[in-house]
Amino acid sequence: MKSISINSITELPKVAEELLSFANGDKFFVFEGEMAAGKTTFIKSFCEELGITDVVSSPTFSIVNEYESKFGPVYHFDFYRLKNIQEAYDIGYEEYFYSGDYCLIEWPSKVEELLPESYIKVDIAITAETGRSFTFSRQ
Repeated sequence: MKSISINSITELPKVAEELLSFANGDKFFVFEGEMAAGKTTFIKSFCEELGITDVVSSPTFSIVNEYESKFGPVYHFDFYRLKNIQEAYDIGYEEYFYSGDYCLIEWPSKVEELLPESYIKVDIAITAETGRSFTFSRQ
């Protein structure tokens, strides 16, 4: 487990670099945190660390966005608006989750029973107006 606290959004690239190092080649990540904790904002920074130059935005309505990185495809999921588990089946979650490519999951509790056996969990906690605490762990 690793914990990092920041006081400003300008420190996110450092956190993204630390996460990539912590992952040590693992490519499946779940992001936990209350609404407005900064999950999507951090994922944008993490995607920059992966070399993505496309605009990274929340896939709230599309459920999944795909980006090209220097490491291959990166799939960014936001399951917040998922009405039921069948919707995950309908988008073909298995093809993404078990592709071996990067998968970044927001609101993983909505699809908990579908998550792979092992993954990197990123907990984001609000500590101040612009302060955040990040905890990385292996599940």
